[in-house]
Amino acid sequence: MLIRTLTLLANKHALCKRLNRFSKIRFYCDTKKDIDFSKISVDKIRNFSIIAHVDHGKSTLADRLLEYTGAIRINSGQNQILDKLQVERERGITVKAQTASLLYKYKNEVYLLNLIDTPGHVDFSNEVARSLAACQGVILLIDANDGVQAQTVANFYLAFGHDLLIIPVLNKIDLKNADPDRVTKQLENVFDISHNEVLKISAKLGTGIDKVLEAVVTRLPPPTVNKNAPFRALLFDSSYDKYRGVLSLIFVKDGVLNVGDTIQSCYTEKVYEVKTISFLRPNEEPVQTIVAGQIGLIGCNMRSSKEALIGDTIHLVSQNVEPLPGFEPLKPMVFAGVYPFDQAQHVNLRSAIEKLALNDSAVTVELDTRLGTFPCPSIYYIIV
Repeated sequence: MLIRTLTLLANKHALCKRLNRFSKIRFYCDTKKDIDFSKISVDKIRNFSIIAHVDHGKSTLADRLLEYTGAIRINSGQNQILDKLQVERERGITVKAQTASLLYKYKNEVYLLNLIDTPGHVDFSNEVARSLAACQGVILLIDANDGVQAQTVANFYLAFGHDLLIIPVLNKIDLKNADPDRVTKQLENVFDISHNEVLKISAKLGTGIDKVLEAVVTRLPPPTVNKNAPFRALLFDSSYDKYRGVLSLIFVKDGVLNVGDTIQSCYTEKVYEVKTISFLRPNEEPVQTIVAGQIGLIGCNMRSSKEALIGDTIHLVSQNVEPLPGFEPLKPMVFAGVYPFDQAQHVNLRSAIEKLALNDSAVTVELDTRLGTFPCPSIYYIIV
């Protein structure tokens, strides 16, 4: 009897260890939904960002929205799903804006919600500005304890300047020192936001998430686009994949794009064949078509960071279109000149710098050969 009891305890301990290990793994909900994204009408699309001061709970709210809409499993044991960079996960901050396409059923109608989680730190405000170009509204998230902070003000007026509708949301109402009434009055005094518009939630506990999604559907407008016009899209972000090269995140302003179509850059005039189109849910879900109003990731065998110009307009090669408004160039704040002491590493350095510039549009790079003497025949000036 004693031996049997000890065996059962040992098995239970082993099972707990296995469950512990699996709780640290990121789980995605890969259930195939019988939905053709290209058939979703424009009036059922909402493109929005979450903007806030740093550490006010943007990534936690994004996690709850992903869970509530079935994009990931509830209680998966993994936080900050959209924070994919190592530095983001180590420091608990968002550095690079990330996108997720969510399917949400409201009053028996399926809506496509394109969420862009943005950084809150002032150093990464460029990510916020680019993201807003693809949105029609924002969730302005405010800590119910800290209240309105510097980046709350900056991001509010950034969204206001883009003529976006703003949904004010108070987060962390579960905290002991939270004072929603005080912060609501702050919003009235600083931004002239009526107390009736303010939602009160706890992203950590999942309280009020349904009200946030309902507000996104009912308060925010669909994108102003034309599905029947010639295809054109805004390239507003990019990343690098070692197998597929440059991947471009686009907002389709007009028309339809299919895998196999030939596209052209308005800026470089280079021509590419579309190899892949996918939605981020939040992992890539391949599709054959993307239509006006939607946000998606395309791969077309771009190999250089100079080809993926942020703010560029993409169109079909056979059609002439008017370029979409791009982005204002940033004012550089930090300058650095770098070169490899061992010239055998020059190619590796150049490749690394190109990938850096590709993943962060705030970085610009210039090559200067005027100091072309040993040991540095060329210097890369990195400007941030």
